Amino acid sequence: MTNQELESLVSTAYADRQKLDTRAREAVHEVIARLDRGELRVAEKKDGNWLTNAWVKQAILLYFGIAEMQVMEVGPFEFYDKIPLKKNLREQGVRVVPPGTVRYGAHVERGAVIMPGYVNIGAYVATGTMVDTWATVGSCAQVGKNVHLSGGVGLGGVLEPPQAAPVIIEDNAFIGSRCIVVEGVRVGAEAVLGAGVVLTSSTPIIDVRGPQEVVHKGVVPPRSVVVPGVRPKKFPAGEYNLPCALIIGERQASTDLKTSLNEVLRNFDVPL
Repeated sequence: MTNQELESLVSTAYADRQKLDTRAREAVHEVIARLDRGELRVAEKKDGNWLTNAWVKQAILLYFGIAEMQVMEVGPFEFYDKIPLKKNLREQGVRVVPPGTVRYGAHVERGAVIMPGYVNIGAYVATGTMVDTWATVGSCAQVGKNVHLSGGVGLGGVLEPPQAAPVIIEDNAFIGSRCIVVEGVRVGAEAVLGAGVVLTSSTPIIDVRGPQEVVHKGVVPPRSVVVPGVRPKKFPAGEYNLPCALIIGERQASTDLKTSLNEVLRNFDVPL
């Protein structure tokens, strides 16, 4: 089936579950298989803009309903779930360190490394990226090339509503330890998030480099160096500090990316 045929069958069945017949079920399974192989993506960049394929997310949601629970045994471990683990990792050139987990329906490009972390269905992890220990790549999150997700990073899953943008981490970004990026936030290429930065769709991302602040929401500009911050807000009960994120510098291009990253961390004293 062509992608257009798959989209038609999936969208029709999603709108009316009574139409989830044999052919529609075949279409759902084919969409998940193509996601797994990297032939389809939940979101893709076209002409500089990220576009969400809502129908692909609809297929994932339908898949949850039609997949059957099964016992899965991996060495001494036993699992009981609807979605199997990704297979043929050696042939695909993907390193997964026990007990790292990549779910079927996620695509990980050749050359990526998954430490004992987790990559959920619908996610995409590009080549050269490191998903470090206990880092989580949530449903449909899109992670670019040569990204480092440090220990304990949490990229949130965005499945519903289907048209909502997923979390996106663009190429060569560095996400520091215990950062949380959720609700469709996009981190621009080569940006650096210091340890503990929390970004939601409503978190103020404040550029404090100039004489007056510039506030972004939902997007970290490319090459930004970002650290956790707080800002005061008045309530009837008093004034309290609410979390925000501060853009305190720009990643330099004086040398290669790895050295540049080390210089950024020294220059701006950013913990990772």
